[in-house]
This record gives sequence, structure tokens and C-alpha cells, in this order.
Amino acid sequence: MADHPFAELADYNALPRLSSLALSPDGRRLVAVVSELAPDGKTWRGALWDVDPAGERTASRLTRATKSESAPVFTPDGSVLFLSARPDNEAKSGEGDGDRSALWLLPASGEARQVYSPPGGVASVLVARRAGTLVLGTTVHPGAAVGGEDKAKRKAREDAGVTAILYEDYPVRHWDHDLGPDRLRLVSAPGIAAVGGRLDGVADLTGSLPHRIGDHASVSPDGRWVAYVSEVEVSPDYGSRDTVRVIGADGADDRELAADIDGTDGPRYSYTAPVFLPDSTAVLCLRVVESTAEQPPAHTLVRVELDSGTITDLTPDFPHWPEEFLPSPDGRWVFFVGNQRGRRPVWRLDLASGEIVQLTAEGAYSDLCVAEDASALYALRSSYTHPAEPVRIDPSSAGQTPVALPAPGKVPSLPGDLTEVETTVADGRTVRAWLAVPQQASAGRPAPLLLWVHGGPLMSWNSWSWRWNPWLAVARGYAVLLPDPALSTGYGPEFIAVGWGAWGAAPYTDLMAITDTAVARPEIDAGRTAAMGGSFGGYMANWIATQTDRFDAIVTHASLWNLDAFTGTTDSSYYWIREMGDPLRDGTRIVANSPHLRAADITTPMLVIHGDKDYRVPIGEGMRLYFDLVRHGVPAKYLYFPTENHWVLTPGNARVWYETVFAFLARHVLGEDWRRPELL
Repeated sequence: MADHPFAELADYNALPRLSSLALSPDGRRLVAVVSELAPDGKTWRGALWDVDPAGERTASRLTRATKSESAPVFTPDGSVLFLSARPDNEAKSGEGDGDRSALWLLPASGEARQVYSPPGGVASVLVARRAGTLVLGTTVHPGAAVGGEDKAKRKAREDAGVTAILYEDYPVRHWDHDLGPDRLRLVSAPGIAAVGGRLDGVADLTGSLPHRIGDHASVSPDGRWVAYVSEVEVSPDYGSRDTVRVIGADGADDRELAADIDGTDGPRYSYTAPVFLPDSTAVLCLRVVESTAEQPPAHTLVRVELDSGTITDLTPDFPHWPEEFLPSPDGRWVFFVGNQRGRRPVWRLDLASGEIVQLTAEGAYSDLCVAEDASALYALRSSYTHPAEPVRIDPSSAGQTPVALPAPGKVPSLPGDLTEVETTVADGRTVRAWLAVPQQASAGRPAPLLLWVHGGPLMSWNSWSWRWNPWLAVARGYAVLLPDPALSTGYGPEFIAVGWGAWGAAPYTDLMAITDTAVARPEIDAGRTAAMGGSFGGYMANWIATQTDRFDAIVTHASLWNLDAFTGTTDSSYYWIREMGDPLRDGTRIVANSPHLRAADITTPMLVIHGDKDYRVPIGEGMRLYFDLVRHGVPAKYLYFPTENHWVLTPGNARVWYETVFAFLARHVLGEDWRRPELL
């Protein structure tokens, strides 16, 4: 390996990757998931690691299994619950559940044991902070009881060779999987002892609800209540609206807690991501202004009283979108993260005064955990200079640099330097970007530029990504520009609004303006440039190809091409229609923004990449794009992944993805001969 791990893709794939932080009730242990390359090199495998909150002890591995482990959470007695499809050595012959994820318990001392394995697997686990009550997510067939009935229905379908699904509502798919025939349910149990048997006799909390259950739920610290999200259909063309409901942990007293009121004037709201306050009398949740043709979505943090349903907006003047929030155990503060100018700081909200303080300066934070006495806050921090690492934050100190804790996953060095660039565009907005430059680049030896557009589009280049990593390109001599154009989050609502429904307008001109700023630097070669992106970034790559020939090559991954066809085939058509309109009723925005109508204007060589299991941007977009390019005589290649989704998630395919991209860029930007990757 070189002094950095980015020169060889095999070395890069072998780097440990850290995620999912959990803090013990006594504050003496942190547990994280560390994923490493499996022995056969075909997958990444997660294991639980113990991290010292004091930062004095070296991190140590807790579990070893042939299947990945994820989602650690502590019980009040200090045991760790986690999810894994690892084999259960104590199961009777024929009782194994194959590759379905089950609930496992690792006591403070001793071996892990499986404690719950329903036929539909375990999708999520929640633990009441004080009472220890468990709330689990599992999928169950409609009309069947959790357990034996569901198992019998699954076996009957399998024995009959039936894979068909009958839909009577919408949506039918999500990202990379079909919705059905089973559906998510929440079940509860009083708790589980560190030593003993399995969970039996769980209570089905949501089996009788006619609507879909969302991914977010919360159990009150006293174990009495469960708050969850229900997706209520408004109409087939509008889609669903999220409401927050609350139910007793024993299944009694199910009621709506926070929901939009039909017939009111003004914006319409969805409510999601409920989290209980420490005294169990109220929940915090996100109130989302639902998008319309004129109005992009917007998020605010609200408090909802459990007894009265009274809703209080806690962040009415906060210019960004609160995310990942949790209260301090004493109920004094709420900590949350939110994008801001290429960072994702931790913020502290005082519930009494409403004051919001930014606790951290640099970096992007996630997986917040707070000590029982509120003396310390823990999180995972990353940036474009390092991958995720656990840190300790002082909850009382503003603008701090947190203390990094020893853990696997640190990168020894980078092949270049990171800086920021910005420019002022015609309407007065400031557009900024990260710029990663090879160490050897200089005025005498300028580096070719790779413009890399982020996805979303409502997101920001602000945190380390193993999937979209600029340092692999930097190690091959490219300077990489990571801009946040119009529609990016972290710059206020106006920055989003200027690109809403007009993807080919301000987002495009912002990208060209910041590219002009970058190539004006002496260490950048303005005569050798390329552009690339995935998802929305892929759309922008396609749009750029129709608007200019300034780039030598364009790479487009999982990209939108024919916006009319995309409207009805994406997994969330109703959301798309709210912004771009129904093409059967008013196709004005579709016509104005669809790159496929401008295919004849493309002359730049293009590499098209798409996965067949991508349901957000279906494979037809990539197929049509490639055909339109070749029939118009554009030099093009098509890299197709039959088993991958919107991303490319397996090590081997990720490797050939980068090999193909770099070979294509080398041919058209550097003037080298085309070298087909050996495994393609």
C-alpha cells in the first residue's frame, strides 16, 4: 500500500468503515459497528466494537460472526441488543430462519444469543430508556397474526410457487425493494433479561391499522407509550401524508397525536420522526411543509403534548432543516444536527428560552448520544478530510472542536489538499464548493478538473462518502470540485426555492459559475475538464451535456433522462408531480427541464451507468439515454449492473465502477488509450 490507500482500489475497499453509535446507560461504554471486507472479498461485514468514551482505552472488538451485525442499542442493565442474520447455534434442526435478520442480545459478560426471530425478520429495535420495554419492527402478511399464522402463509406461497403481489394502494416499490406482500408492523414486549430465554408472546401494536406504518417510531422512557408514524393516503395522485400516532405499549388506546387538519387554508403538513421527552409527557417530531408547485418542502422541530395534542414550533426562525434530534435526560436541552454551508453541525436548543447554540464548527455529525447526567454528548463526525469517527462533545461549549476517540477506520493520509471556493452569481447568491487538489498540482503542472455534482437534490456535499469518494480521483491526478448549487440544503430556504421546478436553470448556471471560478486557479488546467454525477447529479450531467461542449467527457450514474416517462415509473411519482406537474395536464415544466428533448444537441462523449434494481430512477432511464446517445452518433459506453440498485453496494462491482469511470476519463480527458477493465 502507498502512503495513502487511494492509489489501489483493493486497498481502498479494505479500509474499515464505522457507523451506528450507541451509549450505555451508565455512560461508560460506547458501541459502534465497524464494517470490514469479508474473507471472500464479496461483501462488507459489520461487527460490534467497544469504544472508550473517555478516550483512554483502545477500541476492542466484541463480536465475530459470518453475517453482518447492525443497529446496536443498550438495555437498562447494560446488555446490548443488535440485529443479525448470523446462524443460531441453539436452534433445533429445521428451525433456522435463513437470511432474515433476528434480534440478538449480548450481555455485559458472556456470549451473544438470539432472543427473537419472527418469520418476517426484525427490521428495527427500540428500548425504553428507564423501563426496558422493547418495541420491534417486523414484516407480516396482511390478515395474519405475528408468528405462526404469518409463517404458515409464507410457506403456503412458497410451496405453491407464488411470488405475485396484489396492490390496492400506492406506492408499490421503494428504492430497491417491492412493498409487499408483507407489511411493517410494530410489536412490543416488557423487556428481556441479560440471562435467560427468548421473547415470547409479543403484543402486535399496529396489526389492525388500515394504513402503512412508517420507518420512525419511539418508545417513552417509562415504557408506557409508543409513538409511531402512519402513512395516510390523501389521493392516488397526491400520495400519502404522514401523521404521528400514539399507542399504549400493551396495544391499548391507539390515537392520532399530530396530523394535518383537512380543510384548513395555508400549507399542508406531515409529521414524522417522533422522539419522547424524558418525562414521557410529550414528543418531539419534525413538521414538514408538504411541497407544491410553488413551494419546496421545509422542516421545523415541534413539541406535541401527549395529553392535549398541543403543538409548539421550537425552531420557527431557524434557517436550516433540523434533523436527528434527541433531548438531554434532564429535559433541559434538545440536541440536533442540520446542514449549514457544507457542514452538518450539532446544535443545542434550550427548551425554556428557545435559544439555539451551534456547538461544533467543522465536520458533519450523526448518531447523537447523550450521557445520563448530560455532561457529555457523543456522535460520529466525518468530513472530506476523514471518514466517520466517534467524538466527545461538551454540551455547554459553543463552536468547539470535539475530542476524537480511538477507534478503527482512520485514514493514514490523503493524496491531496482540501480547500473551499465560492462565487457570487447573477442574482446575488453566494455559491460555494469543496475543491480537492492533488498534492503535486501547481501552476507549472496544473491538474485536470472533475466537476462532481451531488444527488438529492435537497442535500449537500458535507460528509465523507465511501460510495462517492473524491480522493480516488485525486490520487489519479484530478482536481475534484464538489459544489452545492441551487436546491442544496444548508443555505436557507431561498437557495432551495430558486431552483424548485427549474432544475435546468439556476442549478445549471450555478454549476457553470463555480466551475469558472475553479478553472481560473493556476493549479487547475482549464483545457482538460470532465463532469459527472449520480441521481440528481446524473440529471445535471445529462443537462450539462445538452447545454455545453466545454467538458471533454461526462459520466452519468442512475440519472433522470426522460422526465415524462420518469413521472410514472419512479417509486414516488406523487412527490415528483407536486414539483414538476402532471405531464398529462400541464407539461410545461417537464418540457422545460427534460434533457431527452435535447438529445440531438449532445456531442460530448458520455459514460452511462445504471443498476437494474434501481426503483427510484428506474432502469428505463438509463436504457433510453444510451439508445438516444448512440442513435445520434455520440461516443458513448453503457455500464450496466443487473444486481445493483441506486447505488453500487458490493465490493467487486464498486471496484469495476471506479475502474470504468477512470478508464473513460483517461481516454477522453487525458488522451490515453482506452483500457477495458479486466473483469468486464
